[in-house]
Amino acid sequence: MPARIAFTIETPAGPRTTSMAYERRGAGEPLLLLHGIGHHWQAWEPVLDVLAAEREVIAADLPGFGASDGLPEGVPYDLSTVVPVLGAFCAAVGFERPHVAGNSLGGLLALELGREKLVRSVTALSPAGFWSEAERRYAFGTLRAMRGAALSLPVPAIERLSRTAAGRTVLTSTIYARPGRRSPEAVVAETLALRKAAGFHQTLAAGRTALFRDDVPAVPVTVAWGTRDRLLLRRQGVRAKRALPAARLVRLPGCGHVPMNDDPALVARVILDGSR
Repeated sequence: MPARIAFTIETPAGPRTTSMAYERRGAGEPLLLLHGIGHHWQAWEPVLDVLAAEREVIAADLPGFGASDGLPEGVPYDLSTVVPVLGAFCAAVGFERPHVAGNSLGGLLALELGREKLVRSVTALSPAGFWSEAERRYAFGTLRAMRGAALSLPVPAIERLSRTAAGRTVLTSTIYARPGRRSPEAVVAETLALRKAAGFHQTLAAGRTALFRDDVPAVPVTVAWGTRDRLLLRRQGVRAKRALPAARLVRLPGCGHVPMNDDPALVARVILDGSR
């Protein structure tokens, strides 16, 4: 079972207490893992034990997702709010300036943590924020459709679909290039996580103006993009390289938007190399 920690954050209405759920494994230099919108920390499960062999790893449920609390009422889910919350979380769990790896929304947050010099290194897997306006609308429309499907399908139907490779393709092919490799239990759990994500709509609303166009100086950055990413198209990686000229840009052959399941060995190696 994941752990949970409560801590205080600053809000426009004064200090408030929130809590986040997380999984902690391994020993070594600290490594924080951040998932994408509508997902939960278990997105990292395929690579977690490999990373934990060399790092002390915390995979966290972002505020408003998984088992973590949503942000207090009136607090927006934008970078200027969520990044300080993550900084307060790291302080609460004793992670002083960790390495960070993030996927999608988590990749954007990881880059912002790097820009604020709250981390030692950044590995961003298909990070949000490098889209054109048309690409953003396409991605957000796709995410809303996925959320709508998760809400409309009865739980027995989700469980039934997850039992076959074809059914798992129906449920998850937007984010995985190889959805048949995902276990039935994992597909059910992440579909329900998307269904229950309290911060989904507020995060999308905040993301309408989210663009990452500034460099991240003095922090090693790796940007990796799956060649079969159907949500944030891989040409966005070229824009990321232009914005982050010192960053290492890595192709993930055959991987989709959430590459940890498509090629765990490759993704783990990219993260460990980036944190060295």
